[in-house]
Amino acid sequence: MRRAVIMLTAFLACVMLSFGLGATSAWAEGEALQGTLTNNGAPVAGVKIKASTQDGAPAGEATSDEQGKWSIPVTGPGTYKVDLDVASLPAGVGLTNNRPSLTPTVADGQARNVLFPLGPSGTTIGGGNQPGTNDSGGGSSFDRFADLLYSGLHFSLIIALAALGISLIFGTTGLTNFAHGEMVTFGGLLTFLFNVTIGMPLVLSGIISVAIGAAMGYFQDRAFWGWLRKRRTNLVTMMIISIGLSLLVRYVFLYFFGGESRNFADYNSQAGVQYGPFLIAPKNLIADGVALVVLAAVSFALVGTRLGKATRAVADNPALAAASGINVDRIIRLVWTIGGGLAALSGVILGTFQGVGFQMGFQILLLIFAAVTLGGFGTAWGALLGSLVIGLFIQISTLWIPTELKSVGALGVLIVILLFRPQGILGRRARIG
Repeated sequence: MRRAVIMLTAFLACVMLSFGLGATSAWAEGEALQGTLTNNGAPVAGVKIKASTQDGAPAGEATSDEQGKWSIPVTGPGTYKVDLDVASLPAGVGLTNNRPSLTPTVADGQARNVLFPLGPSGTTIGGGNQPGTNDSGGGSSFDRFADLLYSGLHFSLIIALAALGISLIFGTTGLTNFAHGEMVTFGGLLTFLFNVTIGMPLVLSGIISVAIGAAMGYFQDRAFWGWLRKRRTNLVTMMIISIGLSLLVRYVFLYFFGGESRNFADYNSQAGVQYGPFLIAPKNLIADGVALVVLAAVSFALVGTRLGKATRAVADNPALAAASGINVDRIIRLVWTIGGGLAALSGVILGTFQGVGFQMGFQILLLIFAAVTLGGFGTAWGALLGSLVIGLFIQISTLWIPTELKSVGALGVLIVILLFRPQGILGRRARIG
Protein backbone atom coordinates (compact mmCIF):
# COMPACT_ATOMS: atom_id res chain seq x y z
CA MET A 1 0.00 0.00 0.00
CA ARG A 2 2.74 2.43 1.01
CA ARG A 3 4.72 1.61 -2.15
CA ALA A 4 1.66 2.24 -4.32
CA VAL A 5 1.07 5.66 -2.73
CA ILE A 6 4.73 6.60 -3.25
CA MET A 7 4.56 5.53 -6.91
CA LEU A 8 1.38 7.54 -7.46
CA THR A 9 2.89 10.64 -5.84
CA ALA A 10 6.08 10.33 -7.89
CA PHE A 11 4.15 9.93 -11.14
CA LEU A 12 1.97 12.98 -10.48
CA ALA A 13 5.03 15.00 -9.51
CA CYS A 14 6.77 14.12 -12.80
CA VAL A 15 3.69 15.02 -14.83
CA MET A 16 3.18 18.32 -13.02
CA LEU A 17 6.87 19.19 -13.36
CA SER A 18 6.55 18.65 -17.11
CA PHE A 19 3.61 21.06 -17.17
CA GLY A 20 5.69 23.60 -15.29
CA LEU A 21 8.62 23.30 -17.70
CA GLY A 22 6.31 23.74 -20.69
CA ALA A 23 4.38 26.65 -19.24
CA THR A 24 5.07 30.24 -20.10
CA SER A 25 3.23 31.69 -17.15
CA ALA A 26 2.64 30.53 -13.58
CA TRP A 27 -0.63 32.33 -12.99
CA ALA A 28 -3.73 33.38 -14.88
CA GLU A 29 -3.48 35.81 -17.72
CA GLY A 30 -7.24 36.35 -17.89
CA GLU A 31 -9.77 36.02 -20.69
CA ALA A 32 -9.05 36.92 -24.30
CA LEU A 33 -10.24 36.69 -27.88
CA GLN A 34 -7.70 35.39 -30.36
CA GLY A 35 -7.27 33.82 -33.75
CA THR A 36 -5.04 33.16 -36.75
CA LEU A 37 -5.78 34.53 -40.23
CA THR A 38 -4.61 32.39 -43.14
CA ASN A 39 -5.29 32.29 -46.86
CA ASN A 40 -4.54 28.91 -48.47
CA GLY A 41 -2.19 28.11 -45.59
CA ALA A 42 -0.29 31.42 -45.80
CA PRO A 43 -0.58 33.90 -42.88
CA VAL A 44 -2.38 37.17 -43.52
CA ALA A 45 -0.81 40.16 -41.74
CA GLY A 46 -2.04 43.70 -41.16
CA VAL A 47 -5.75 42.92 -40.77
CA LYS A 48 -7.56 45.03 -38.18
CA ILE A 49 -9.99 43.42 -35.74
CA LYS A 50 -12.10 45.14 -33.08
CA ALA A 51 -14.05 43.72 -30.15
CA SER A 52 -16.91 45.24 -28.19
CA THR A 53 -19.26 44.17 -25.41
CA GLN A 54 -22.93 43.36 -25.91
CA ASP A 55 -23.71 46.93 -24.84
CA GLY A 56 -21.51 48.31 -27.64
CA ALA A 57 -18.68 49.49 -25.39
CA PRO A 58 -15.20 49.02 -26.96
CA ALA A 59 -13.36 46.00 -25.54
CA GLY A 60 -10.14 46.31 -27.53
CA GLU A 61 -8.61 45.97 -30.97
CA ALA A 62 -5.68 44.22 -32.59
CA THR A 63 -3.85 43.84 -35.90
CA SER A 64 -2.72 40.44 -37.18
CA ASP A 65 1.06 39.98 -37.08
CA GLU A 66 3.42 38.36 -39.59
CA GLN A 67 2.18 34.90 -38.55
CA GLY A 68 -1.43 35.99 -38.99
CA LYS A 69 -2.03 35.84 -35.23
CA TRP A 70 -4.03 38.39 -33.27
CA SER A 71 -5.21 38.60 -29.66
CA ILE A 72 -7.48 40.97 -27.72
CA PRO A 73 -7.54 40.71 -23.89
CA VAL A 74 -11.04 41.25 -22.49
CA THR A 75 -12.23 42.24 -19.05
CA GLY A 76 -14.06 39.04 -18.14
CA PRO A 77 -16.26 36.16 -19.28
CA GLY A 78 -19.30 36.93 -21.43
CA THR A 79 -20.44 37.37 -25.01
CA TYR A 80 -18.52 39.80 -27.23
CA LYS A 81 -18.94 41.17 -30.74
CA VAL A 82 -15.84 40.75 -32.90
CA ASP A 83 -15.60 42.73 -36.15
CA LEU A 84 -13.04 42.18 -38.89
CA ASP A 85 -12.27 45.28 -40.95
CA VAL A 86 -12.79 43.98 -44.49
CA ALA A 87 -11.12 47.09 -45.92
CA SER A 88 -7.83 46.06 -44.25
CA LEU A 89 -7.70 42.71 -46.06
CA PRO A 90 -5.05 42.41 -48.80
CA ALA A 91 -6.16 42.75 -52.40
CA GLY A 92 -7.75 39.58 -53.74
CA VAL A 93 -8.53 38.18 -50.27
CA GLY A 94 -12.03 38.05 -48.80
CA LEU A 95 -14.17 36.30 -46.20
CA THR A 96 -15.44 33.01 -47.57
CA ASN A 97 -18.57 33.07 -45.37
CA ASN A 98 -19.36 36.78 -45.94
CA ARG A 99 -19.61 37.36 -42.19
CA PRO A 100 -17.21 39.98 -40.83
CA SER A 101 -18.97 40.01 -37.42
CA LEU A 102 -19.18 37.15 -34.94
CA THR A 103 -20.38 37.00 -31.33
CA PRO A 104 -18.35 34.33 -29.48
CA THR A 105 -18.84 33.58 -25.81
CA VAL A 106 -15.76 33.62 -23.55
CA ALA A 107 -15.74 31.35 -20.49
CA ASP A 108 -13.96 32.10 -17.22
CA GLY A 109 -10.18 32.02 -17.80
CA GLN A 110 -10.58 31.14 -21.48
CA ALA A 111 -8.71 32.50 -24.49
CA ARG A 112 -11.44 31.95 -27.08
CA ASN A 113 -10.46 31.19 -30.66
CA VAL A 114 -12.45 33.15 -33.26
CA LEU A 115 -12.31 31.89 -36.83
CA PHE A 116 -12.59 34.20 -39.84
CA PRO A 117 -12.16 31.90 -42.90
CA LEU A 118 -10.32 33.67 -45.71
CA GLY A 119 -9.94 32.85 -49.37
CA PRO A 120 -9.91 34.44 -52.83
CA SER A 121 -12.37 37.32 -53.15
CA GLY A 122 -15.82 36.17 -54.23
CA THR A 123 -15.40 32.62 -52.86
CA THR A 124 -18.18 31.46 -50.52
CA ILE A 125 -18.19 28.12 -48.72
CA GLY A 126 -21.61 28.35 -47.08
CA GLY A 127 -24.01 30.40 -45.05
CA GLY A 128 -23.35 28.98 -41.61
CA ASN A 129 -21.11 30.62 -39.07
CA GLN A 130 -18.45 29.33 -36.77
CA PRO A 131 -19.73 26.54 -34.50
CA GLY A 132 -20.32 27.86 -31.02
CA THR A 133 -20.87 31.49 -32.06
CA ASN A 134 -23.95 33.53 -32.69
CA ASP A 135 -24.30 35.37 -35.93
CA SER A 136 -24.73 39.10 -36.03
CA GLY A 137 -23.76 39.55 -39.63
CA GLY A 138 -27.04 39.07 -41.40
CA GLY A 139 -27.59 35.28 -41.17
CA SER A 140 -31.11 33.90 -40.78
CA SER A 141 -32.61 32.61 -37.53
CA PHE A 142 -32.58 29.13 -39.03
CA ASP A 143 -28.79 29.37 -39.56
CA ARG A 144 -28.34 30.26 -35.93
CA PHE A 145 -30.66 27.46 -34.79
CA ALA A 146 -28.73 24.95 -36.91
CA ASP A 147 -25.42 26.12 -35.42
CA LEU A 148 -26.78 25.86 -31.87
CA LEU A 149 -28.35 22.47 -32.56
CA TYR A 150 -25.07 20.98 -33.72
CA SER A 151 -23.13 22.70 -30.93
CA GLY A 152 -25.60 21.20 -28.44
CA LEU A 153 -25.19 17.70 -29.88
CA HIS A 154 -21.39 18.03 -29.83
CA PHE A 155 -21.40 19.25 -26.24
CA SER A 156 -23.84 16.45 -25.29
CA LEU A 157 -21.32 13.83 -26.44
CA ILE A 158 -18.58 15.46 -24.37
CA ILE A 159 -20.79 15.41 -21.28
CA ALA A 160 -21.97 11.86 -22.03
CA LEU A 161 -18.44 10.43 -22.00
CA ALA A 162 -17.78 11.78 -18.52
CA ALA A 163 -21.33 11.10 -17.28
CA LEU A 164 -21.19 7.44 -18.33
CA GLY A 165 -18.02 6.92 -16.31
CA ILE A 166 -19.33 8.62 -13.18
CA SER A 167 -22.63 6.72 -13.47
CA LEU A 168 -20.85 3.36 -13.67
CA ILE A 169 -18.70 4.22 -10.64
CA PHE A 170 -21.75 5.26 -8.64
CA GLY A 171 -23.69 2.19 -9.72
CA THR A 172 -21.02 -0.25 -8.54
CA THR A 173 -19.66 1.56 -5.46
CA GLY A 174 -22.32 4.10 -4.43
CA LEU A 175 -19.64 6.83 -4.43
CA THR A 176 -20.57 10.32 -5.65
CA ASN A 177 -17.12 11.29 -6.90
CA PHE A 178 -16.63 15.07 -7.01
CA ALA A 179 -13.05 14.55 -8.22
CA HIS A 180 -14.33 13.18 -11.54
CA GLY A 181 -14.04 16.65 -13.10
CA GLU A 182 -10.30 16.61 -12.39
CA MET A 183 -10.05 13.32 -14.29
CA VAL A 184 -11.50 15.16 -17.28
CA THR A 185 -8.97 17.95 -16.81
CA PHE A 186 -6.18 15.40 -16.44
CA GLY A 187 -6.94 14.03 -19.91
CA GLY A 188 -6.87 17.50 -21.48
CA LEU A 189 -3.66 18.56 -19.74
CA LEU A 190 -1.87 15.32 -20.58
CA THR A 191 -2.76 15.80 -24.24
CA PHE A 192 -1.43 19.37 -24.07
CA LEU A 193 1.79 18.05 -22.52
CA PHE A 194 2.39 15.50 -25.26
CA ASN A 195 1.16 17.67 -28.15
CA VAL A 196 2.53 21.12 -27.29
CA THR A 197 5.38 20.59 -24.83
CA ILE A 198 6.82 17.39 -26.32
CA GLY A 199 5.65 18.00 -29.89
CA MET A 200 3.80 14.76 -30.63
CA PRO A 201 0.85 14.67 -33.09
CA LEU A 202 -2.50 15.50 -31.48
CA VAL A 203 -4.15 12.18 -32.37
CA LEU A 204 -1.29 10.15 -30.87
CA SER A 205 -1.21 12.47 -27.84
CA GLY A 206 -4.92 11.90 -27.27
CA ILE A 207 -4.61 8.11 -27.51
CA ILE A 208 -1.74 8.03 -25.02
CA SER A 209 -3.64 10.38 -22.66
CA VAL A 210 -6.73 8.18 -22.71
CA ALA A 211 -4.60 5.12 -21.95
CA ILE A 212 -2.90 6.92 -19.03
CA GLY A 213 -6.29 8.18 -17.82
CA ALA A 214 -7.59 4.61 -17.76
CA ALA A 215 -4.47 3.48 -15.91
CA MET A 216 -4.92 6.28 -13.39
CA GLY A 217 -8.52 5.20 -12.81
CA TYR A 218 -7.32 1.67 -12.07
CA PHE A 219 -4.43 2.81 -9.90
CA GLN A 220 -6.37 5.28 -7.76
CA ASP A 221 -8.97 2.64 -6.91
CA ARG A 222 -6.32 0.05 -6.13
CA ALA A 223 -4.25 2.42 -3.99
CA PHE A 224 -6.87 4.72 -2.48
CA TRP A 225 -10.61 4.13 -2.91
CA GLY A 226 -10.31 0.36 -2.59
CA TRP A 227 -8.33 0.83 0.62
CA LEU A 228 -11.09 3.07 2.02
CA ARG A 229 -13.72 0.47 1.10
CA LYS A 230 -11.79 -2.25 2.95
CA ARG A 231 -11.74 -0.01 6.02
CA ARG A 232 -15.56 0.23 5.65
CA THR A 233 -15.46 4.01 5.28
CA ASN A 234 -19.04 5.23 4.85
CA LEU A 235 -20.11 6.80 1.58
CA VAL A 236 -20.72 10.29 3.01
CA THR A 237 -17.16 10.42 4.31
CA MET A 238 -15.82 9.19 0.97
CA MET A 239 -17.83 11.85 -0.86
CA ILE A 240 -16.33 14.56 1.37
CA ILE A 241 -12.88 13.10 0.74
CA SER A 242 -13.54 13.33 -3.01
CA ILE A 243 -14.39 17.02 -2.62
CA GLY A 244 -11.10 17.66 -0.81
CA LEU A 245 -9.21 15.62 -3.41
CA SER A 246 -10.85 17.65 -6.17
CA LEU A 247 -9.74 20.94 -4.61
CA LEU A 248 -6.20 19.68 -4.01
CA VAL A 249 -5.67 18.36 -7.54
CA ARG A 250 -7.29 21.41 -9.16
CA TYR A 251 -4.91 23.82 -7.47
CA VAL A 252 -1.94 21.60 -8.24
CA PHE A 253 -2.99 21.93 -11.89
CA LEU A 254 -3.25 25.71 -11.43
CA TYR A 255 0.21 25.99 -9.88
CA PHE A 256 2.03 24.06 -12.58
CA PHE A 257 -0.09 24.72 -15.68
CA GLY A 258 -1.19 28.29 -14.96
CA GLY A 259 -4.62 29.86 -15.00
CA GLU A 260 -4.86 30.85 -18.65
CA SER A 261 -6.62 28.78 -21.27
CA ARG A 262 -4.36 27.42 -24.02
CA ASN A 263 -4.84 25.52 -27.24
CA PHE A 264 -3.40 22.41 -28.80
CA ALA A 265 -0.79 22.88 -31.48
CA ASP A 266 -2.87 21.14 -34.17
CA TYR A 267 -6.22 21.93 -35.80
CA ASN A 268 -6.75 25.33 -34.18
CA SER A 269 -7.95 27.24 -37.26
CA GLN A 270 -10.10 24.91 -39.32
CA ALA A 271 -12.63 26.32 -41.74
CA GLY A 272 -16.05 24.73 -41.53
CA VAL A 273 -17.45 22.42 -44.17
CA GLN A 274 -21.09 22.82 -45.19
CA TYR A 275 -23.36 19.80 -44.54
CA GLY A 276 -26.82 20.99 -45.46
CA PRO A 277 -27.69 23.74 -42.99
CA PHE A 278 -24.74 22.86 -40.72
CA LEU A 279 -21.26 24.38 -40.93
CA ILE A 280 -18.98 21.95 -39.08
CA ALA A 281 -15.23 21.96 -38.56
CA PRO A 282 -13.80 18.55 -39.62
CA LYS A 283 -12.07 18.10 -36.24
CA ASN A 284 -15.42 18.33 -34.44
CA LEU A 285 -17.03 15.85 -36.83
CA ILE A 286 -14.21 13.34 -36.28
CA ALA A 287 -14.41 13.85 -32.50
CA ASP A 288 -18.17 13.19 -32.65
CA GLY A 289 -17.56 9.95 -34.53
CA VAL A 290 -14.97 8.79 -31.99
CA ALA A 291 -17.28 9.64 -29.08
CA LEU A 292 -20.22 7.79 -30.65
CA VAL A 293 -18.12 4.68 -31.35
CA VAL A 294 -16.76 4.64 -27.79
CA LEU A 295 -20.17 5.19 -26.20
CA ALA A 296 -21.71 2.46 -28.36
CA ALA A 297 -18.86 0.04 -27.57
CA VAL A 298 -19.13 0.57 -23.80
CA SER A 299 -22.92 0.30 -23.89
CA PHE A 300 -22.73 -2.94 -25.91
CA ALA A 301 -20.11 -4.34 -23.52
CA LEU A 302 -22.43 -3.69 -20.56
CA VAL A 303 -25.28 -5.56 -22.24
CA GLY A 304 -23.68 -8.28 -24.35
CA THR A 305 -20.54 -9.48 -22.56
CA ARG A 306 -19.90 -11.57 -19.44
CA LEU A 307 -17.97 -8.72 -17.82
CA GLY A 308 -20.88 -6.39 -18.55
CA LYS A 309 -23.34 -8.80 -16.94
CA ALA A 310 -21.03 -9.15 -13.95
CA THR A 311 -20.85 -5.36 -13.68
CA ARG A 312 -24.63 -5.09 -13.66
CA ALA A 313 -24.81 -7.85 -11.06
CA VAL A 314 -22.40 -5.97 -8.78
CA ALA A 315 -24.41 -2.78 -9.26
CA ASP A 316 -27.66 -4.57 -8.34
CA ASN A 317 -26.42 -6.50 -5.30
CA PRO A 318 -22.69 -6.75 -4.47
CA ALA A 319 -23.17 -9.32 -1.71
CA LEU A 320 -25.21 -11.64 -3.91
CA ALA A 321 -22.74 -11.15 -6.78
CA ALA A 322 -19.86 -12.16 -4.50
CA ALA A 323 -21.81 -15.21 -3.30
CA SER A 324 -22.28 -16.17 -6.96
CA GLY A 325 -18.51 -16.31 -7.48
CA ILE A 326 -17.98 -12.84 -8.99
CA ASN A 327 -14.81 -11.04 -7.92
CA VAL A 328 -16.42 -7.77 -6.83
CA ASP A 329 -13.15 -5.89 -6.30
CA ARG A 330 -11.97 -6.86 -9.78
CA ILE A 331 -15.21 -5.63 -11.36
CA ILE A 332 -15.09 -2.34 -9.46
CA ARG A 333 -11.48 -1.85 -10.53
CA LEU A 334 -12.49 -2.49 -14.14
CA VAL A 335 -15.24 0.12 -13.80
CA TRP A 336 -12.76 2.67 -12.44
CA THR A 337 -10.45 1.91 -15.37
CA ILE A 338 -13.25 2.49 -17.89
CA GLY A 339 -14.39 5.61 -16.03
CA GLY A 340 -10.86 7.07 -16.07
CA GLY A 341 -10.47 6.42 -19.79
CA LEU A 342 -13.86 7.92 -20.63
CA ALA A 343 -13.14 11.02 -18.52
CA ALA A 344 -9.75 11.48 -20.20
CA LEU A 345 -11.33 11.16 -23.66
CA SER A 346 -13.93 13.74 -22.66
CA GLY A 347 -11.10 16.08 -21.68
CA VAL A 348 -9.31 15.56 -24.99
CA ILE A 349 -12.40 16.40 -27.05
CA LEU A 350 -13.32 19.31 -24.77
CA GLY A 351 -9.80 20.69 -25.22
CA THR A 352 -10.13 20.68 -29.02
CA PHE A 353 -13.54 22.35 -28.70
CA GLN A 354 -12.79 25.23 -26.32
CA GLY A 355 -9.14 25.06 -25.26
CA VAL A 356 -7.36 23.59 -22.24
CA GLY A 357 -7.47 25.09 -18.75
CA PHE A 358 -6.86 23.98 -15.17
CA GLN A 359 -10.57 23.99 -14.31
CA MET A 360 -12.06 22.76 -17.59
CA GLY A 361 -13.42 19.62 -15.92
CA PHE A 362 -14.72 21.49 -12.88
CA GLN A 363 -16.64 23.89 -15.15
CA ILE A 364 -18.71 21.05 -16.59
CA LEU A 365 -18.88 18.90 -13.42
CA LEU A 366 -22.26 20.31 -12.36
CA LEU A 367 -23.63 19.61 -15.84
CA ILE A 368 -22.28 16.04 -15.66
CA PHE A 369 -24.05 15.48 -12.35
CA ALA A 370 -27.19 17.07 -13.80
CA ALA A 371 -27.09 14.67 -16.76
CA VAL A 372 -26.59 11.63 -14.50
CA THR A 373 -29.32 12.75 -12.09
CA LEU A 374 -31.75 13.55 -14.87
CA GLY A 375 -31.24 10.20 -16.58
CA GLY A 376 -31.21 8.22 -13.33
CA PHE A 377 -28.21 7.60 -11.06
CA GLY A 378 -26.39 4.34 -11.74
CA THR A 379 -27.95 3.70 -15.18
CA ALA A 380 -25.71 3.90 -18.24
CA TRP A 381 -28.53 4.60 -20.70
CA GLY A 382 -29.91 7.24 -18.35
CA ALA A 383 -26.56 9.04 -18.32
CA LEU A 384 -26.56 9.15 -22.13
CA LEU A 385 -30.15 10.39 -22.34
CA GLY A 386 -29.62 12.97 -19.60
CA SER A 387 -26.51 14.29 -21.36
CA LEU A 388 -28.44 14.72 -24.59
CA VAL A 389 -31.20 16.70 -22.86
CA ILE A 390 -28.79 18.91 -20.91
CA GLY A 391 -26.44 19.61 -23.84
CA LEU A 392 -29.19 20.48 -26.30
CA PHE A 393 -31.10 22.66 -23.85
CA ILE A 394 -27.99 24.61 -22.82
CA GLN A 395 -27.16 25.63 -26.39
CA ILE A 396 -30.63 26.07 -27.93
CA SER A 397 -31.93 28.02 -24.92
CA THR A 398 -29.62 30.91 -25.87
CA LEU A 399 -32.11 31.72 -28.63
CA TRP A 400 -34.37 33.13 -25.91
CA ILE A 401 -32.24 33.73 -22.80
CA PRO A 402 -28.85 35.47 -22.29
CA THR A 403 -25.82 33.25 -22.84
CA GLU A 404 -24.67 33.78 -19.25
CA LEU A 405 -27.87 32.10 -17.97
CA LYS A 406 -27.86 29.02 -20.17
CA SER A 407 -26.55 26.68 -17.45
CA VAL A 408 -29.03 28.11 -14.95
CA GLY A 409 -31.87 27.34 -17.36
CA ALA A 410 -30.69 23.74 -17.79
CA LEU A 411 -30.56 23.21 -14.04
CA GLY A 412 -34.04 24.75 -13.77
CA VAL A 413 -35.37 22.18 -16.22
CA LEU A 414 -33.65 19.47 -14.17
CA ILE A 415 -35.48 20.60 -11.03
CA VAL A 416 -38.85 20.67 -12.80
CA ILE A 417 -38.43 17.16 -14.23
CA LEU A 418 -37.28 15.70 -10.91
CA LEU A 419 -40.34 17.17 -9.17
CA PHE A 420 -42.49 14.86 -11.28
CA ARG A 421 -40.03 11.93 -11.57
CA PRO A 422 -37.58 11.99 -8.64
CA GLN A 423 -35.77 8.82 -9.77
CA GLY A 424 -34.84 10.37 -13.13
CA ILE A 425 -36.04 9.53 -16.61
CA LEU A 426 -34.73 5.93 -16.69
CA GLY A 427 -34.10 5.43 -12.97
CA ARG A 428 -35.97 2.98 -10.78
CA ARG A 429 -38.04 3.89 -7.77
CA ALA A 430 -36.38 3.02 -4.48
CA ARG A 431 -38.02 2.69 -1.10
CA ILE A 432 -36.52 4.93 1.57
CA GLY A 433 -37.01 4.05 5.25
